[in-house]
Amino acid sequence: MTRQGDTGGRGALGAELRSILASNQFGLALLITGLIAVFATVNPGFASPFNLFSLTRVMGIDMVIGFSMMVVLVTGGLNLAVGSIGVAAAMLGGYAMQVQGVPILPAMAIALAFGGFLGWINGQLTVRIGVHSFIVTLATMSIFFGAMIVLTRAEAFNALPREFVDLGRLRYFGFVSGMLPLALLVGIGLWVFFNRTSLGREIVAAGANIRAAELSGIRIARTVVVAHALSGALAALAGLMLAARNGAALPSMAGHIGMGWLLPAFLAPVLGGTLLTGGVISVLGTALGAAMVTIITNGLLQLQVGEFWVQMFLGLVLLAAVLLDRLRGVMAERRRQVR
Repeated sequence: MTRQGDTGGRGALGAELRSILASNQFGLALLITGLIAVFATVNPGFASPFNLFSLTRVMGIDMVIGFSMMVVLVTGGLNLAVGSIGVAAAMLGGYAMQVQGVPILPAMAIALAFGGFLGWINGQLTVRIGVHSFIVTLATMSIFFGAMIVLTRAEAFNALPREFVDLGRLRYFGFVSGMLPLALLVGIGLWVFFNRTSLGREIVAAGANIRAAELSGIRIARTVVVAHALSGALAALAGLMLAARNGAALPSMAGHIGMGWLLPAFLAPVLGGTLLTGGVISVLGTALGAAMVTIITNGLLQLQVGEFWVQMFLGLVLLAAVLLDRLRGVMAERRRQVR
């Protein structure tokens, strides 16, 4: 005879399993697996140790770029200055190491703090001026990048310490770049922050419903500023990772005024399930979204598809992701109304 508790337990387990199978993250994982199988079959060079090392190195950087946008999207805001902040911070770190002779770890700490400071400026301007962060970061994107070009005279720092450059060459098991485990550790830290700390939960709550958050005593201005500061620090980390990969801190690392990072910055969190309207965040989904973007880009380039075609395809993927985001937002609102 089956006990009622056992039946209830199996029912709860079945519901949990169905929830996982129906989740956006599970769908992304399946899609990534399929893409890897297709690219490896069509082009055996895709699965070579050299390409896998290059792939995981770019993947780690793209994940951190995606995290940088994700932490602002959860508030319902945007950070178009991620690329400019990342390059400016990496250039400061390069200047500290190469010109001033600052040891690697303190120089990296200076770069991260500077990125956080630039993000803090974005947050303060957004709160005090009262306009959407889209406008604020659109302006600061050009300001930060232009100031960096003027101060550095557009010169690269290409004599960085060997130990720093070796970080970009670090590999595990012969084919996994050290950039990937670092990005995954950052993702774990962000998951803990947003799910296990009161400040992280307040940021999510403020993004979901500002009025309700205010009534519950949450300081909305603080959540916006903290999210932007965190975004700036993550952008700085991505810039340092890119500098280590390139072996130099270059003014053009993120494209013209940092716009080269915008596509992966948006694609990763939106594909992963973070809502553009705020209030819903998925760290795992963002990591998977970044992985998918990197695999698609690498696989198509391996098949000698032109880079412009790849950019056009990723743009279409972003458009489809935005439409899905809108659908998820409508469904989330309906669930809130039912509750």
